[in-house]
Amino acid sequence: MLIIVLSCCLIGLVAGLLAGLFGIGGGLIIVPGLVMVFSSQHFPESSSLLQAVATSLATIVLTALSSVYAHHRLGTVLWFKVWRLAPMIMLGAGVGAVVAEQLPVVWLRLVIVVFLVYAGLQLVLSVKVQPGVKQQPVWLDSLAASLIGVLSAIVGIGGGTITVPYLVYGGFEMRQAVAVSSACGLPIAVAGTVSYALLGLTAQNLPDYSVGYVYGPAFIAIGLCSVVTAPLGAKLAHRLPAAKLKRYFSVLLFASALKLLFS
Repeated sequence: MLIIVLSCCLIGLVAGLLAGLFGIGGGLIIVPGLVMVFSSQHFPESSSLLQAVATSLATIVLTALSSVYAHHRLGTVLWFKVWRLAPMIMLGAGVGAVVAEQLPVVWLRLVIVVFLVYAGLQLVLSVKVQPGVKQQPVWLDSLAASLIGVLSAIVGIGGGTITVPYLVYGGFEMRQAVAVSSACGLPIAVAGTVSYALLGLTAQNLPDYSVGYVYGPAFIAIGLCSVVTAPLGAKLAHRLPAAKLKRYFSVLLFASALKLLFS
Protein backbone atom coordinates (compact mmCIF):
# COMPACT_ATOMS: atom_id res chain seq x y z
CA MET A 1 0.00 0.00 0.00
CA LEU A 2 2.81 2.43 0.89
CA ILE A 3 4.43 1.94 -2.53
CA ILE A 4 1.12 2.65 -4.25
CA VAL A 5 0.48 5.82 -2.23
CA LEU A 6 4.00 7.17 -2.77
CA SER A 7 3.86 6.39 -6.49
CA CYS A 8 0.48 8.10 -6.77
CA CYS A 9 1.79 11.14 -4.91
CA LEU A 10 4.56 11.40 -7.50
CA ILE A 11 2.03 11.04 -10.34
CA GLY A 12 -0.11 13.76 -8.76
CA LEU A 13 2.81 16.15 -8.36
CA VAL A 14 3.86 15.68 -11.98
CA ALA A 15 0.31 15.80 -13.35
CA GLY A 16 -0.52 19.00 -11.47
CA LEU A 17 2.73 20.66 -12.55
CA LEU A 18 2.23 19.79 -16.21
CA ALA A 19 -1.45 20.73 -16.12
CA GLY A 20 -0.57 24.18 -14.82
CA LEU A 21 2.38 24.51 -17.18
CA PHE A 22 0.62 23.56 -20.41
CA GLY A 23 -3.02 24.20 -19.57
CA ILE A 24 -4.08 20.63 -20.31
CA GLY A 25 -5.82 18.05 -18.18
CA GLY A 26 -3.75 15.86 -15.91
CA GLY A 27 -5.53 12.75 -17.19
CA LEU A 28 -3.00 12.43 -19.99
CA ILE A 29 -0.37 11.67 -17.34
CA ILE A 30 -2.53 10.08 -14.65
CA VAL A 31 -3.99 7.25 -16.74
CA PRO A 32 -0.70 5.86 -18.11
CA GLY A 33 0.95 6.39 -14.72
CA LEU A 34 -1.75 4.48 -12.86
CA VAL A 35 -1.67 1.65 -15.38
CA MET A 36 2.04 1.20 -14.65
CA VAL A 37 1.52 1.36 -10.89
CA PHE A 38 -1.43 -1.05 -10.92
CA SER A 39 0.43 -3.48 -13.17
CA SER A 40 3.49 -3.44 -10.90
CA GLN A 41 1.24 -4.28 -7.94
CA HIS A 42 -0.43 -7.11 -9.86
CA PHE A 43 -3.93 -5.64 -9.93
CA PRO A 44 -6.32 -7.78 -12.00
CA GLU A 45 -5.59 -7.13 -15.68
CA SER A 46 -9.28 -7.28 -16.52
CA SER A 47 -10.07 -4.21 -14.41
CA SER A 48 -6.81 -2.28 -13.88
CA LEU A 49 -7.23 -0.15 -17.01
CA LEU A 50 -10.81 0.73 -16.08
CA GLN A 51 -9.64 1.61 -12.57
CA ALA A 52 -6.95 3.89 -13.98
CA VAL A 53 -9.51 5.73 -16.12
CA ALA A 54 -12.11 5.95 -13.34
CA THR A 55 -9.61 7.16 -10.75
CA SER A 56 -8.26 9.76 -13.17
CA LEU A 57 -11.76 11.18 -13.66
CA ALA A 58 -12.26 11.30 -9.89
CA THR A 59 -9.12 13.39 -9.42
CA ILE A 60 -10.24 15.75 -12.18
CA VAL A 61 -13.28 16.65 -10.04
CA LEU A 62 -10.92 18.34 -7.57
CA THR A 63 -8.78 20.13 -10.14
CA ALA A 64 -11.83 21.20 -12.15
CA LEU A 65 -13.42 22.83 -9.11
CA SER A 66 -10.27 24.86 -8.52
CA SER A 67 -9.97 25.79 -12.19
CA VAL A 68 -13.61 26.81 -12.58
CA TYR A 69 -13.41 29.04 -9.52
CA ALA A 70 -10.29 30.77 -10.85
CA HIS A 71 -11.79 31.38 -14.30
CA HIS A 72 -15.09 32.56 -12.80
CA ARG A 73 -13.28 35.16 -10.70
CA LEU A 74 -11.60 36.42 -13.86
CA GLY A 75 -15.01 36.71 -15.52
CA THR A 76 -14.07 34.57 -18.53
CA VAL A 77 -16.60 31.75 -18.12
CA LEU A 78 -19.50 32.11 -20.57
CA TRP A 79 -22.08 30.30 -18.47
CA PHE A 80 -24.77 30.27 -21.15
CA LYS A 81 -22.49 28.05 -23.24
CA VAL A 82 -21.64 25.86 -20.26
CA TRP A 83 -25.33 25.27 -19.46
CA ARG A 84 -25.99 24.42 -23.10
CA LEU A 85 -23.17 21.86 -23.27
CA ALA A 86 -23.30 20.38 -19.76
CA PRO A 87 -26.44 18.17 -19.96
CA MET A 88 -25.34 16.22 -23.04
CA ILE A 89 -21.74 16.13 -21.82
CA MET A 90 -22.92 14.41 -18.64
CA LEU A 91 -25.09 11.99 -20.60
CA GLY A 92 -22.20 11.27 -22.96
CA ALA A 93 -19.81 10.67 -20.05
CA GLY A 94 -22.24 8.15 -18.56
CA VAL A 95 -22.53 6.37 -21.89
CA GLY A 96 -18.75 6.47 -22.31
CA ALA A 97 -18.24 4.68 -19.01
CA VAL A 98 -20.66 1.94 -20.06
CA VAL A 99 -18.92 1.61 -23.43
CA ALA A 100 -15.49 1.43 -21.79
CA GLU A 101 -16.60 -1.34 -19.46
CA GLN A 102 -17.94 -3.37 -22.38
CA LEU A 103 -14.87 -2.92 -24.59
CA PRO A 104 -12.27 -5.69 -24.56
CA VAL A 105 -9.17 -4.57 -22.67
CA VAL A 106 -7.06 -4.56 -25.83
CA TRP A 107 -9.50 -2.20 -27.60
CA LEU A 108 -9.77 0.14 -24.63
CA ARG A 109 -6.00 0.23 -24.45
CA LEU A 110 -5.82 1.04 -28.17
CA VAL A 111 -8.30 3.92 -27.86
CA ILE A 112 -6.20 5.46 -25.07
CA VAL A 113 -2.99 4.98 -27.09
CA VAL A 114 -4.49 6.73 -30.12
CA PHE A 115 -5.63 9.64 -27.98
CA LEU A 116 -2.20 10.01 -26.36
CA VAL A 117 -0.62 10.15 -29.82
CA TYR A 118 -3.21 12.73 -30.92
CA ALA A 119 -2.47 14.92 -27.89
CA GLY A 120 1.27 14.54 -28.40
CA LEU A 121 1.03 15.58 -32.06
CA GLN A 122 -0.97 18.65 -31.06
CA LEU A 123 1.90 19.68 -28.81
CA VAL A 124 4.87 18.85 -31.04
CA LEU A 125 3.30 20.43 -34.12
CA SER A 126 1.97 23.39 -32.11
CA VAL A 127 -1.40 22.91 -33.77
CA LYS A 128 -3.55 26.00 -33.35
CA VAL A 129 -7.16 26.13 -34.38
CA GLN A 130 -7.95 29.23 -36.38
CA PRO A 131 -10.89 31.20 -34.97
CA GLY A 132 -13.97 30.68 -37.10
CA VAL A 133 -17.43 32.08 -37.42
CA LYS A 134 -19.23 28.77 -37.73
CA GLN A 135 -22.70 28.90 -36.20
CA GLN A 136 -23.15 26.49 -33.31
CA PRO A 137 -26.89 25.91 -32.94
CA VAL A 138 -28.33 23.91 -30.06
CA TRP A 139 -28.39 20.64 -32.03
CA LEU A 140 -24.70 20.99 -32.96
CA ASP A 141 -23.73 21.80 -29.38
CA SER A 142 -25.70 18.77 -28.20
CA LEU A 143 -24.00 16.46 -30.71
CA ALA A 144 -20.52 17.83 -29.95
CA ALA A 145 -21.12 17.68 -26.20
CA SER A 146 -22.25 14.05 -26.43
CA LEU A 147 -19.14 13.03 -28.35
CA ILE A 148 -16.87 15.00 -26.00
CA GLY A 149 -18.45 13.32 -22.99
CA VAL A 150 -18.22 9.81 -24.44
CA LEU A 151 -14.56 10.07 -25.49
CA SER A 152 -13.49 11.87 -22.31
CA ALA A 153 -15.02 9.19 -20.09
CA ILE A 154 -13.43 6.41 -22.13
CA VAL A 155 -9.90 7.82 -21.90
CA GLY A 156 -10.17 9.46 -18.46
CA ILE A 157 -9.68 13.16 -19.28
CA GLY A 158 -11.51 16.44 -18.73
CA GLY A 159 -12.09 16.95 -22.44
CA GLY A 160 -10.12 20.17 -22.95
CA THR A 161 -8.14 18.86 -25.92
CA ILE A 162 -11.45 18.41 -27.77
CA THR A 163 -13.67 21.12 -26.29
CA VAL A 164 -11.27 24.03 -26.82
CA PRO A 165 -10.83 23.47 -30.60
CA TYR A 166 -14.60 23.13 -31.02
CA LEU A 167 -15.26 26.41 -29.21
CA VAL A 168 -12.49 28.33 -31.00
CA TYR A 169 -13.82 27.11 -34.34
CA GLY A 170 -17.18 28.54 -33.29
CA GLY A 171 -15.69 32.02 -32.95
CA PHE A 172 -14.92 32.19 -29.23
CA GLU A 173 -11.71 33.79 -28.02
CA MET A 174 -9.08 31.39 -26.75
CA ARG A 175 -9.35 32.52 -23.13
CA GLN A 176 -13.13 32.12 -23.27
CA ALA A 177 -12.79 28.68 -24.86
CA VAL A 178 -10.35 27.57 -22.16
CA ALA A 179 -12.63 28.89 -19.40
CA VAL A 180 -15.74 27.18 -20.80
CA SER A 181 -13.77 23.99 -21.35
CA SER A 182 -12.58 24.06 -17.74
CA ALA A 183 -16.16 24.47 -16.53
CA CYS A 184 -17.30 21.59 -18.75
CA GLY A 185 -14.57 19.38 -17.31
CA LEU A 186 -16.45 19.29 -14.01
CA PRO A 187 -19.66 17.62 -15.30
CA ILE A 188 -17.54 15.21 -17.34
CA ALA A 189 -15.56 14.22 -14.25
CA VAL A 190 -18.59 13.98 -11.96
CA ALA A 191 -20.74 11.97 -14.38
CA GLY A 192 -17.85 9.71 -15.36
CA THR A 193 -16.78 9.08 -11.77
CA VAL A 194 -20.30 8.27 -10.57
CA SER A 195 -20.89 5.99 -13.56
CA TYR A 196 -17.66 4.05 -13.04
CA ALA A 197 -18.32 3.80 -9.31
CA LEU A 198 -21.78 2.33 -9.90
CA LEU A 199 -20.69 0.03 -12.72
CA GLY A 200 -17.91 -1.40 -10.56
CA LEU A 201 -20.13 -2.29 -7.62
CA THR A 202 -20.74 -5.74 -9.08
CA ALA A 203 -17.22 -6.22 -10.45
CA GLN A 204 -15.20 -9.12 -9.07
CA ASN A 205 -11.68 -9.16 -7.59
CA LEU A 206 -11.29 -5.40 -7.19
CA PRO A 207 -8.61 -4.37 -4.65
CA ASP A 208 -9.52 -3.19 -1.17
CA TYR A 209 -10.52 0.47 -0.71
CA SER A 210 -12.15 0.62 -4.13
CA VAL A 211 -15.45 2.41 -4.66
CA GLY A 212 -16.59 0.61 -7.77
CA TYR A 213 -13.76 1.14 -10.25
CA VAL A 214 -12.43 4.20 -8.40
CA TYR A 215 -9.40 3.27 -6.31
CA GLY A 216 -9.61 5.38 -3.16
CA PRO A 217 -5.93 5.65 -2.06
CA ALA A 218 -4.83 6.69 -5.55
CA PHE A 219 -7.65 9.24 -5.81
CA ILE A 220 -6.71 10.90 -2.51
CA ALA A 221 -2.95 10.92 -3.14
CA ILE A 222 -3.13 12.20 -6.71
CA GLY A 223 -5.90 14.69 -6.00
CA LEU A 224 -4.14 16.36 -3.08
CA CYS A 225 -0.71 16.44 -4.71
CA SER A 226 -1.91 17.73 -8.09
CA VAL A 227 -3.74 20.64 -6.44
CA VAL A 228 -0.48 21.62 -4.73
CA THR A 229 1.70 21.75 -7.86
CA ALA A 230 -0.80 23.13 -10.41
CA PRO A 231 -0.33 26.77 -9.30
CA LEU A 232 3.45 26.30 -9.48
CA GLY A 233 3.14 25.05 -13.05
CA ALA A 234 1.06 28.08 -13.97
CA LYS A 235 3.77 30.39 -12.61
CA LEU A 236 6.54 28.51 -14.41
CA ALA A 237 4.61 28.82 -17.67
CA HIS A 238 5.51 32.51 -17.75
CA ARG A 239 9.22 31.91 -17.16
CA LEU A 240 10.21 28.77 -19.06
CA PRO A 241 10.52 28.24 -22.85
CA ALA A 242 7.03 26.86 -23.48
CA ALA A 243 7.65 25.69 -27.07
CA LYS A 244 10.63 23.55 -26.11
CA LEU A 245 8.89 22.16 -23.05
CA LYS A 246 5.88 21.15 -25.13
CA ARG A 247 8.13 19.07 -27.36
CA TYR A 248 9.61 17.32 -24.32
CA PHE A 249 6.13 16.66 -22.98
CA SER A 250 5.02 15.25 -26.34
CA VAL A 251 7.91 12.76 -26.16
CA LEU A 252 6.61 11.68 -22.75
CA LEU A 253 3.13 11.15 -24.21
CA PHE A 254 4.51 9.13 -27.12
CA ALA A 255 6.57 7.01 -24.71
CA SER A 256 3.48 6.43 -22.56
CA ALA A 257 1.53 5.40 -25.66
CA LEU A 258 4.21 2.91 -26.66
CA LYS A 259 4.38 1.53 -23.12
CA LEU A 260 0.62 0.96 -23.10
CA LEU A 261 0.63 -0.47 -26.61
CA PHE A 262 3.28 -3.10 -26.01
CA SER A 263 2.68 -3.91 -22.35
